[in-house]
Amino acid sequence: MNKRLVIALGGNALGNNAEQQLELVKETAKTIVDLSEKGYDIIVGHGNGPQVGMINLAMEFSANNGGKTPYMPFPECGAMSQGYIGYHLQQAIQQELHARGINKECATVVTQVVVDENDPGFKKPTKPVGSFYSKEDAERIAAEKGFTFVEDAGRGYRRVVPSPIPQRIVELNVVEKLVQAGVIVITVGGGGIPVVETEKGLKGVAAVIDKDRASSLLALNMHADMLVILTAVDRVCINFNKPDQKELASMTLEECAKYEAEGQFAPGSMLPKVQSCAEFVRKNEHGGEALITSLSRAAEALEGKTGTVIRK
Repeated sequence: MNKRLVIALGGNALGNNAEQQLELVKETAKTIVDLSEKGYDIIVGHGNGPQVGMINLAMEFSANNGGKTPYMPFPECGAMSQGYIGYHLQQAIQQELHARGINKECATVVTQVVVDENDPGFKKPTKPVGSFYSKEDAERIAAEKGFTFVEDAGRGYRRVVPSPIPQRIVELNVVEKLVQAGVIVITVGGGGIPVVETEKGLKGVAAVIDKDRASSLLALNMHADMLVILTAVDRVCINFNKPDQKELASMTLEECAKYEAEGQFAPGSMLPKVQSCAEFVRKNEHGGEALITSLSRAAEALEGKTGTVIRK
C-alpha cells in the first residue's frame, strides 16, 4: 500500500488573480506530480483567503452600486473559490501527468466541513481574507462596511472573519473512495465550506475555516502517513526576522508548545501551521509525522534534506 500524503498548499502556491494563478499552479502541479511519481497517494488541500475575499468584495460592490448581481452570502463565495481554484489545480496536474505519460486522474471534490455553531471563533474574527490594505484604507473601509481589520505579519492590513474549528468533513467517504481508486484528490478547499447541523440538514455559515486545521483533520481521518504544509519558507524559524533567527530541522510536541508559549509564531501566519501539525501528530495513533517546508523544496524535504519535521 502506498504511503498517503495530505498536502496543504499555502497562498504562495496560488495567485492574486485568475491569470496569475493559472501560471503559478503549473509549478505547484510539478511538485505534486513529482511526489505522485515517487509512489505517494496524494490528497491536496488549499487556502482561499485572497480569492474568497475578492469574490465577496466583487459581489458586494456590484450589489451595492446599482449592479444586477444579487448579494452573495459568504458560504457561496467559499464554494465559488473552491470550484475555480480546484479547476486550475486539477487542470495543471492533468497537463503535467499527460506530459510525463502517466496514466492517472485528478479530481476536485467541493467539500463541506461541519463546525459548531457555538464555536467561540464566531465571537472573535481572526481569519484574514481578501487583499492587503494600508492602515488608512483599512480604517476607511471598516467605518463604511463594519468589517474588522488586523495587521498581518508586517505585510499590511487585512479583513478578518470568524474561523471556527473544523469538526467533521462531510464528503470524507467520497475522498476515500477516490484515493483508493488511485485518483489525486483536491479537497477541503479553503478549509472547506463551513456548515452547521440543523434539524433540516446542513446550513452554510459566514466564516472561513483555516486550511491547515482542515488539512490536519483530513490527514487524521484519512490515516495519512504524513501531513505536509507547504508555505513560503524552507524551514520554521524561531526569532524570525531578528539577528539571532534560527532555522529548525525538527520539533517535538513539547518544543512546539514551548515556542508557542514564547510567542515565536505569528498568529495569522506560522502559528496555525505549527498548531495543525502538532494536532495531527498528537492524535495520530500510527506514528505519523508532519512537515512544514516550501513548495519548491517539498521533494527534498521528504528526503530529509530540508524542512521542519514535527514528531512526538
